[in-house]
Amino acid sequence: MSQTKREQITTHIRYLRQELREMHLSIIEDDFYPEPSEIRGIMAQMEALLELVEGNTKIQTNSEAA
Repeated sequence: MSQTKREQITTHIRYLRQELREMHLSIIEDDFYPEPSEIRGIMAQMEALLELVEGNTKIQTNSEAA
């Protein structure tokens, strides 16, 4: 995996962890549930991360086959 892709994945994961921590704290401390749009945003970020990771897996698989 190239360094650039690794950095992108790391950035995505850090962002997602922070967002999920904030949601968790708001639920635990304030009994405040996130808006559906916030949840959709996190899910979209997770989809983007999955596509980034799967793209790397497909590239590695194609390279190994050659």
